[in-house]
Amino acid sequence: MRSEPAGGEAVGSVPRLARPLAAAVSTIAVVMALWHLWVVAAGPPEALIFRAVHLLFAMVLVFLLYPARSERGVGPVDLVLLLAAAATLLYPLANYGYLVNRIPYIDDPTTADLVAGTVLVLLVLEATRRCIGWALPLTAAGFLVWALLFTTVQPATLLDQLYLTTEGIFGSTLGVSAAYVIVFVLLGSFMERSGTGRLFMDLALAVAGRSAGGPGKVSVVSSSLFGTISGSAVANVMVDGPITIPLMKRSGFRPAFAAAVEAVASTGGQIMPPVMGAAAFVMAEFLAVPYARVALWALVPAILYYLAVFLAVHLEARARGLAGLEASEIPRLGRVLAERGHLFLPILVLLAGMGLGYSAPLCALAGTLVCLPAALLRRSTRVDIGLRTVLEALEEGARNTLPVALACACAGIVIGTIALTGLGVSFTALLVTLAQNSLLLALLVTMAAGVVLGMGMPTTPAYIVMVALLVPAIVKLGVIEPAAHMFAFYFAILSAITPPVALAVYAAAGLARAGLWETGLEAVRIGAAGFLVPFLFVYRPELMLIGEPAPILLAVGTAGMGVLALAAALAGRLLRTCTPLERLALGLAAALLVSPAPIAAAAGLALLGGLSFLQWRARRARPPLPAASAGGRGSAR
Repeated sequence: MRSEPAGGEAVGSVPRLARPLAAAVSTIAVVMALWHLWVVAAGPPEALIFRAVHLLFAMVLVFLLYPARSERGVGPVDLVLLLAAAATLLYPLANYGYLVNRIPYIDDPTTADLVAGTVLVLLVLEATRRCIGWALPLTAAGFLVWALLFTTVQPATLLDQLYLTTEGIFGSTLGVSAAYVIVFVLLGSFMERSGTGRLFMDLALAVAGRSAGGPGKVSVVSSSLFGTISGSAVANVMVDGPITIPLMKRSGFRPAFAAAVEAVASTGGQIMPPVMGAAAFVMAEFLAVPYARVALWALVPAILYYLAVFLAVHLEARARGLAGLEASEIPRLGRVLAERGHLFLPILVLLAGMGLGYSAPLCALAGTLVCLPAALLRRSTRVDIGLRTVLEALEEGARNTLPVALACACAGIVIGTIALTGLGVSFTALLVTLAQNSLLLALLVTMAAGVVLGMGMPTTPAYIVMVALLVPAIVKLGVIEPAAHMFAFYFAILSAITPPVALAVYAAAGLARAGLWETGLEAVRIGAAGFLVPFLFVYRPELMLIGEPAPILLAVGTAGMGVLALAAALAGRLLRTCTPLERLALGLAAALLVSPAPIAAAAGLALLGGLSFLQWRARRARPPLPAASAGGRGSAR
């Protein structure tokens, strides 16, 4: 599960705590994790109680882990804020009977309601700022100021919406964090502690290590696999990057290219089933569908995304004559599977459960419970597995949930304000008017908004804001709801590789010692197909496996060929180095292949086939000289 922090600081980057305080934090985090696991097994309490307790755990931990003055540790101010947060969150629990019997917006809130609501709103903004940075709290504060100063909404009514109902802070977005996110984060934490990360890396080395540009392909494969248990794109880079980036550089890839490959591959983890980003669970809640259906919709687009990255690496390696790794550096696939293959059991349990129709949290719980017993099956994986491993995994899972929990609570302020003021309806009408009924223009505006929002806040709140303001407009212009939501989801994610603020690029460039802008531009080039894929499934919903089998197969086939043509055009190489005219023709073929018109797709396929034949014939007639490799070890395999 991806709990993607923003602001450039990974979850857990907190000052060393004094021993008593560290013990208290560990205890609270472990209790938080165990309580949520018990809730999954026994069934959740009423929504308001469930979400308030979830937020109570999260805010207590945030004020302990992110003190106002990090160099001095937790101080009196932090303790006062912690107690105030606890009081405002225990208030609705203590007065639950009163809250469920009152009529919102008709029964006036009491003075105690207003004071507690005001304090909690301010504390949520502050806790979110400490945890994930300024962007989201400032956005929420802007909506509050706008509602109070430029609409007819009264402060008491606004607080009623945000604090005394499940339409604001305690809304469905916080419910997703409480019911889905934390249990999947715990699954990832247990899988990581049981050694699954090493399994993914060894598997990627065994499968792709010896092919042309092997280290780059290892980065693509391992990042897509590790993405199923990683906390974020940045975390993915920091785990895979120290291994894959030096391997890529040593085999001859330029530092900026190596960093860009790792950044783009790591970012794609949030769109790769079976366990996608936290926003995917919010999407399932908004669309009122099982999470398994969202994962199914995302399957082909995710494969197309990674196919594009894989092709970019392959074509770059061929162009530079780069070889793969030596046989001595490659683990044998059979040995990897024999020694560590049993660590796939949690994922198999998860997939089997969802396939049988069980709820996603229950399947994640089952997978979590299988992790450590699976690791104990063989001597090679049972090293250091014990009670301490369990406690550390529980604590780490709770800590890694904090950014999502606070982001969902703060996003609830935005959603509650938009719903109360009717801003969403007005904004939809404005966007439809500005787009002049042009779907493409509305999609471009949505894309730009997603990239800009994603620069300053995690994927989940960026996606939520887009759903509130932009998605209704493109639905009104004829896009089916699943495609519209997935479009917003993709572009909220792709900001991680889009300069000027691209956190995954920053992390990878630092590891590769490459320039930020050079790496960022390479990442955009490598991930260009990722920017194309959302437009594909908007115009061709068959790519989300929606429709009849024959059109789905046709759409998937032509889209795959289109991604190949685009990757070749951007790399300047198909079977050999392309002339400028050939690159232009490849770009045209890509555009035709992704067109929903069958005649255009057939023309694109003919153009790509013709170019491939001409390059193949020219290559046979006069084989090209091998390209000079920048540090490579001979011609590509």
